[in-house]
Amino acid sequence: MKVLLEIKDKKADFVLEVLRNFSYVKATTITPAKAKFMEEMQQAVNEVKLAKKGKVKLQSARDFLNEL
Repeated sequence: MKVLLEIKDKKADFVLEVLRNFSYVKATTITPAKAKFMEEMQQAVNEVKLAKKGKVKLQSARDFLNEL
């Protein structure tokens, strides 16, 4: 399982040190750009799930292309 944590900068070193002390945990850091990309992808996936449930109406491909 992978988990993404958002930790304040001043506490990050401590939390990473604690996590690295567990033999079954692999802790790595990611760039802010990658974190933003992952967050935006998660939002997109959530929108698709809501659309499939009929809770959100998505824009048609034709309307999207017309905006360009």
